Parts: sequence; C-alpha cells; structure tokens
Amino acid sequence: MSKSVARLIEEATSLLKQLITLPSFSKEENDTADLLCRFFHERGVVYERLGNNVWAYNKYRDDSKPSILLNSHHDTVKPNSGYTKDPFVPTVMEGKLYGLGSNDAGGCLVSLTAAFLYYYEQEDLRYNICLLASAEEEISGKNGVEEAIKHIGRFDFAIVGEPTQLHMAVAEKGLMVLDCEAVGIAGHAAREEGENAIYKAMAAINWFRTFQFPRVSSHLGPVKMSVTVVNGGTQHNVVPASCTFVVDVRTTDVYNNQEVLDIIKQHVSVKVTPRSTRLNPSTIELDHPIVQSGISLGAKTFGSPTMSDQALLPIPSVKVGPGDSARSHSADEYIFLTEIEQGVAFYIDLLRNIL
Repeated sequence: MSKSVARLIEEATSLLKQLITLPSFSKEENDTADLLCRFFHERGVVYERLGNNVWAYNKYRDDSKPSILLNSHHDTVKPNSGYTKDPFVPTVMEGKLYGLGSNDAGGCLVSLTAAFLYYYEQEDLRYNICLLASAEEEISGKNGVEEAIKHIGRFDFAIVGEPTQLHMAVAEKGLMVLDCEAVGIAGHAAREEGENAIYKAMAAINWFRTFQFPRVSSHLGPVKMSVTVVNGGTQHNVVPASCTFVVDVRTTDVYNNQEVLDIIKQHVSVKVTPRSTRLNPSTIELDHPIVQSGISLGAKTFGSPTMSDQALLPIPSVKVGPGDSARSHSADEYIFLTEIEQGVAFYIDLLRNIL
C-alpha cells in the first residue's frame, strides 16, 4: 500500500468518526453537509451545495469528456430501541467502528471520497469524476439525489456506494405502493340488497396473489406483489359500499413501473392509484466497462432486492461498497476498519481500470 493511499484511508476513517457524532436523520442532514463542505474546503476542493446535497468535480474537468458519478448518502435512519451503545459516539472495539450510519452508508461514502481525492488532481483522465454526497436516501426523498442530479450535469453511468461486501449489484428492484378501492352498493345484510365491495376486493386480491408477469428477470426473478393492508365495512348488518386495500409491488429490471401499472389496471376491476411511480428498477449490462472492471477485481454480480438511490438515477449504475447490508438499520451498527481499507483500495482500482 502506498503512503498516499494509507493517508487517504486514515482521513476517511477520521471523517467517518466525525460524521457519526452528528445526527443526520433524513431531511435533517444540515450538520453533516456542513462537515463535508469543510472537509472539501480544507483540502482545496471546489464544491457545490444544494440543500443538504454536496458535490465536487475533479480539478481538471473537461466537458468534452464523458462523466462518472460517484454517489453515496449521508443521511441515516433513527436509532432503534435495541442500541446498547451511544449511536453518536464513534467507538472502536475489536477492529469494529460502531456508530449510527457507520455501515449504511458512511463507510461507503468516505471510501468513495478517498477514491475521488486520489484522482482529484490527476490530468488527462478519460472521464470526469463527480462525487455526490446526497441527502434523504433513507426516505427516497425528493430533495435528495433526484433534485441534485438536475443541477450537477450529464453522466454516463454511476457507482452507488451501499454496503454490499464489495460485490456488485447489477440490478435492483423498484417499488410501487398502490392504494386500491373496490366500490359496491350499500344495503341491508338481511335482505338481497346492495353489491358487496368486500367480495369485489377479494376477487382483485386473489388476482394480485396469483398473477404471474410474463417476463422474469434473470437477476431479480419475477415481479412480486403483496397485499399488505385491507379495510372494509362499517358494521355487521350493512353490506359495504367500499373496501380499500394496499399492494406493495416490487418491480424488476425487465419492466418499468408504468408498464407494470398498466398491466395491473388491465386486469382488475377496482380503482388503482399509485402513490408514486418514480422508484423504478435499475440495471446495467454485464459487459459494461465498470462491471467488467469489478469482475476483474474478484467482485461477484447479483440482483439486489433492497432499494437505494439507484432508483432515482436515470443512468446505468452499479451498487457496490464496503460493509454488509445485513447490518444496516440494526442496533449497535458497525463497520470493520479493514472494510474501510478494502473499500478505498477497491474503489481506486475499480476506477483505475477504466480511467
């Protein structure tokens, strides 16, 4: 390991410890955004900020060249009740750095930052490199990466930093939440009156339970639909005129959300209203240079069932980073210090192969 890389790893670890000390719940990331701005300023890196999104380009940016986006987030969920350690006190024990956001996704963010700094002053790169530390990822907020990307520039592809044990998610599921309503006609339950909305809902629910979409993703399997909430009826002797239910739909890279929604509406006789269609599935071709670079470094490829900011990026992207998704949102969250070292080295090598 060169002295420059060792120094970057040391700086990355120090930055992560500082991030842990600052509460940065989604929509409340002002303090960590301030910290990131100071971090760049102290190193002479020109940066920009929009809300709590902070980004910077390599020093010798050339708009005639293609551009790579390096993205990870600095917001966190709130600590759950199972914590035994102070979530805002970075604690190192047995090679682990404990603290809220250490694994999801602080380790990825600081490792990407180190890789960005490694190439920051290099001239004659084949690509421009932009590092974006985004906000509101944990709630898929509209003022996070989705808003920032409108102001940063055009990108050819992205590396999204999330804890994947340094394996590459080349496809990721999307999400739609559907509010459905079956409409009937009220009547007295003792007589042959009305049209029972619950029965109409049951027919639609059975369709959601049994329907198989024709196309199946090689990375993510079939589109998955789950009815998760049902409400109907007011009292025992009234035929209900309305029955509502909620459907959780996990889309795959072989359909976009609108296509899935159109198919659903063609098959059910209830009102279907999506809360949003913006959280689309994502994919990148296996022969893409960044994927091939990762494979050459020993990274495996997989399809990810969990969402990230990939869902809001309108460009090909690969999700990869140090840490383990199984630790995300868990009590006493941690990342191994060696994972940060490996993450910095991996990102540097991943980019070197294409730069």
